[in-house]
Amino acid sequence: MRHTGSVAVLRRTRSYFFRKQVEIADIRQSLWSKVGEAEYGSGEKYQAAILDQYKTYVEMADRLSARRGAANTLFLAINTAAISLATVYAKALAPSRAYLLTPVLMLVIQCGVWFWVLRSYRQLSSAKHRVIGALEERLPASPYWRAEWDALGRGKDPALYWPVASLEQWVPAVYAAAYVASYITIILA
Repeated sequence: MRHTGSVAVLRRTRSYFFRKQVEIADIRQSLWSKVGEAEYGSGEKYQAAILDQYKTYVEMADRLSARRGAANTLFLAINTAAISLATVYAKALAPSRAYLLTPVLMLVIQCGVWFWVLRSYRQLSSAKHRVIGALEERLPASPYWRAEWDALGRGKDPALYWPVASLEQWVPAVYAAAYVASYITIILA
């Protein structure tokens, strides 16, 4: 019985850390409304409407990337300031080792929040790009979904492309590990 519970916890934990995406077939099914070419009066108007929606959606995906970058900058600034303050006041704080536990815990928790924010942005961005791919199926060309992604080896060959989203999630983990290691070093000194 206990083994079954630990397997469930392991599966749940894996689902938080490893990529799980909706199948493109499910996206196709939910993407298109019941409005078709007949309701537009001509195929040209229908294609123009798809192109306009595509442009809008690509712009939304780009804005999401900008917000993700801004969030990264904020968290990086917080951590840089924390390290700078700790460096400047290291000698003054050294005698009060017990008092360092609270700020270190706060910083580690903040790094956890940073990790989950990045994860959420990665998931949202991934979904947006899959929808863009489904939209491109109704356009004359598929620059992102087929051409660019194929040119990058679909993200499976690090020699061609190493997905930044995967790399950027290591940054908060490295900061958190550094905070814990520094605290342990101070306590043991």
